[in-house]
Amino acid sequence: MQFPESWLREFCDPQLTTAELADTLTMAGLEVEELQPVAPPFTQVVVGRILSAEQHPNADRLRVCQVDAGQGAALSIVCGAPNARAGILVPCALVGAKLPPGEDGKPFVIKLGKLRGVESQGMLCSGRELGLSDDHGGLLELAEDAPVGADVRAVLNLDDTLFTLKLTPNLAHGLSVYGVAREVAALTGAPLKTPAIAVVPATLTDVLPVKVEASDLCGRFSGRIVRGVNTRATTPAWMVQRLARCGQRSVSPLVDISNYVMFEYGRPSHIFDLDKIEGGLSVRWGRAGEQLKLLNGSTITVDEKVGVIADARQVESLAGIMGGDATAVSDDTANVYVEAAFWWPEAVQGRSRRFNFSTDAGHRFERGVDPSLTAEHIERITALILEICGTPQSACGPIDDQTLALPEAVPVQLRVARAVRVIGMPLSEDECAGALRRLGLTVAQEAGVLTVVPPQYRFDLRIEEDLIEEVARVIGYGRLPATPPKGPISARVRPEARRSRHAVRHALAALGYQETINFSFVEERWEAELAGNADPIRLLNPIASQMSVMRSSLFGSLLQVLRFNLDRRATRARVFEVGRVFMRDAASPASDTAVAGIRQPMRVAGLAYGDPDGLQWGRKEQRSDFYDAKGDVEALLAPRIPVFEAAEHPALHPGRCARVLLDGEAIGFVGELHPRWRQSWDLPQAPVLFELSLDAVTRRDVPQARGVGRQQPVERDIAVIVQEGVTHAAVQDAIASADTSGLLRNALLFDVFRPQPARGGQPAVTGGLSEGEKSLAVRLTLSGDDATLTEAQIETAVQGIVSALGDKLGARLRG
Repeated sequence: MQFPESWLREFCDPQLTTAELADTLTMAGLEVEELQPVAPPFTQVVVGRILSAEQHPNADRLRVCQVDAGQGAALSIVCGAPNARAGILVPCALVGAKLPPGEDGKPFVIKLGKLRGVESQGMLCSGRELGLSDDHGGLLELAEDAPVGADVRAVLNLDDTLFTLKLTPNLAHGLSVYGVAREVAALTGAPLKTPAIAVVPATLTDVLPVKVEASDLCGRFSGRIVRGVNTRATTPAWMVQRLARCGQRSVSPLVDISNYVMFEYGRPSHIFDLDKIEGGLSVRWGRAGEQLKLLNGSTITVDEKVGVIADARQVESLAGIMGGDATAVSDDTANVYVEAAFWWPEAVQGRSRRFNFSTDAGHRFERGVDPSLTAEHIERITALILEICGTPQSACGPIDDQTLALPEAVPVQLRVARAVRVIGMPLSEDECAGALRRLGLTVAQEAGVLTVVPPQYRFDLRIEEDLIEEVARVIGYGRLPATPPKGPISARVRPEARRSRHAVRHALAALGYQETINFSFVEERWEAELAGNADPIRLLNPIASQMSVMRSSLFGSLLQVLRFNLDRRATRARVFEVGRVFMRDAASPASDTAVAGIRQPMRVAGLAYGDPDGLQWGRKEQRSDFYDAKGDVEALLAPRIPVFEAAEHPALHPGRCARVLLDGEAIGFVGELHPRWRQSWDLPQAPVLFELSLDAVTRRDVPQARGVGRQQPVERDIAVIVQEGVTHAAVQDAIASADTSGLLRNALLFDVFRPQPARGGQPAVTGGLSEGEKSLAVRLTLSGDDATLTEAQIETAVQGIVSALGDKLGARLRG
């Protein structure tokens, strides 16, 4: 919420500087997010009246103006503004004035000079030249009552400061200037000035028929007819200025009045064109299929969960959020109906988000607006309408005030002893009671227990902890003592067999990946396509329609990051995420950190796209493929050795996907993105991805001390012929199962040969292999612990391996 300091001090003016006032509000929970001056610094700019404006003798677009700037004699100033004319009041920068800095960052100093041969004794200014607006189309015209020669900063109150508050949802009573002033009065003890709202006597008997059909939607509805208004009137400059400093542009007098009272007292209201209302009004829940064109130009379809105001013909307003276009006031409006109501917060919450927009009215009503002052605020709006838009024919009817159901004031008790324990400082019963009374609360004291009946504008006071917070706010968080913990603190020692999540992140960063952090709620389509999840966990109140389910895989989030980078002309991406996924599991129990029936494991996933090494001179450009991702997974899990077996995954290419196993346990998948999803995501090439259980990745073997072998190892190369369908894993398993008396230390595949058919006149190269066969060359490393191996031992071990390959895979030695 934004407002000018001067408006706040009209209600409560404590003896504090601007900075001290901001600090007081922040330390009371009303965080001042920003302090910004209304205007940049400038000097010697006064109010000047143009006495005459004659054409420049040497320039078609310039005028020579005679200006009364209160200096005794008229000043001759050359000006090129199209609206420079005799009689208007404008800002006049005198010789020696310093205007706001330009692009060079230096103040612009006004000097005596000549323009096209005519002397200019100053400068007439636009709003842009003074840093007040972006309007550079003409001079800034001032009000007729501005005193000639007066400092423009004083006339326009430019030494004011804009406060921007960042309020939490429980501080709805602070969403108005008067509400903030009420807090300031409680915090500082300065008197609160509450202007009396005069009753505007009814001069008509006209009452618009209104029927409130849903008391669970609207608890109180007040309205009044005002006839004979002039909507072509001009909104007063003081109101336009205050609205602008609250971040609200001026629209029209009636709309400006409604907005002004909302910022002043926190009461959203709506003004209908009375002549456009068909019959009476009905306040009810919407009906399926009903449509409404809103003031913002969009057309929405409502249903039974959305509150509306309708007439005999159609829906005219979205209750508590925005009015409709059909009954909007215009320049031709002569008669209006002013409405102010209490809408139950539960009936407004989430409705704006559902239609993908938000309004100041909805923001206030969904947090709670005082239901006790609807009639008084209509009186305030009526008085402003008659003051600004009134005509001799203006007349107003009585206020039609219907009260159906208001929030019940439930007493809340505060145990002083518990407040002392929670706040952490000694407080007496009288101190607690005094703090609450300063907030305007009614307090009853009895034997260490305070009973408070919350006022109707405090929707946040429901339990004892709320009152404890109020006591702490008023006393001041700055007064809380800094008490060090007295209990012993012992660090949690991580088992040596586990590494930290931070270490996993470091390992991936060392492999060239960059970490991303994404939302846990994703598109439902991602779950169906990338995770094969037909029944994802749905959000009851999603923040956006495309983020409606909880993710059960990290793949979608990484692909979205890739798409984002490709849209910005990136040619290479290597990203990872460590995050939680959510999936249904009936066996999952409830706990302090878990929900029954929902499993929430941590995963680590990565994506590689483009050249794995980036642009470099050492080798030709190539794309990341399955083996790049497989190597990264092996490096991440090292020194533990994973096993990869062919598998299928909904997100991955059916022929380029592997399941990752560690000690026989499946811990994740690695593979290339499925061609179907590459096409639907509009990717020029397929990325490779992996997703692993974080729990498995953080486990590691505790190093065991082993003596360095004293015997020199022996290497033997064998080449075996096997069928094309035999995998490398099968060969390794067969070698490992061979009886070598414990001499085998390692087996490494170093060559693969397949028969080459005849091409281009060249004869075929078979190497003694038949069609459908391949030759695998494997280097065997043998070593003994106690003595150097003899040739007989070596030969026996090699023959054992060859026999095992022959028995299990039908392999034979290549001649």
